[in-house]
Amino acid sequence: MNIAVFCSSSNNIASHYKQAAFQLGELIAGSGNTLVYGGATGGLMDAVAEGVHSKSGKIIGVIAQSIIKMNRKSTLPTELIIVEDLSDRKVQMKTISDLFIVLPGSYGTLDEMFDIIASGVVGEHKKPLILLNYNGFYNQLIQQIDYMRSDMFIPIEEKYKPLIANHIEHCMELINLSTKNS
Repeated sequence: MNIAVFCSSSNNIASHYKQAAFQLGELIAGSGNTLVYGGATGGLMDAVAEGVHSKSGKIIGVIAQSIIKMNRKSTLPTELIIVEDLSDRKVQMKTISDLFIVLPGSYGTLDEMFDIIASGVVGEHKKPLILLNYNGFYNQLIQQIDYMRSDMFIPIEEKYKPLIANHIEHCMELINLSTKNS
C-alpha cells in the first residue's frame, strides 16, 4: 500500500516530533508499505523518510520545482516524481496514495489534509485519512471540528471523516483496519 504522510519540513521543531516521525517511518516500511511524501529535506519529512530508509523500505518523493530551487530535494527517495508546483504535488500524491497520515505541521500540512478531506466529502475518493494527534498537537483543531459538527456545519452522519489516532501504535492499528476493509 502507498501511504502518504503530510508533515512539517521545519528543522526548528522539538526532537521528540522527529523521533515519532522516524518511528512511524520504520513501522511503514516494516509492514511492507511504501512511503509517499513531499520529497524535501528537513524536519519530519526527513525523519519519516529516514525511518523508512533505515528498514530498506520504498520511498516515493513527490517534489515541486519551487522546492528544488530552494535546494531542498532529498536524496532518500527510491523514486522521485518532479511536479510543477505544490498544487500539482497534492494532485499527484492524492492519485498514487491509498491512505493518508497527517503528522504535526503548519500551513502546508493543513492545506494538504483539508484538500484530502474536502475531496473525500464530495465523493472524489474513499481513501482513509488518519490524523495523528501526537502529543495533543491537534487538540484545538479537533475541538474546532467538534464545534463545527455541533453547530451543523458538518453533518452528524459524515460520509467521509478523518480517523484520529493519539499515538503511533494506534495509527498503525487504523492502517491495518483500513487495509482489511478495503
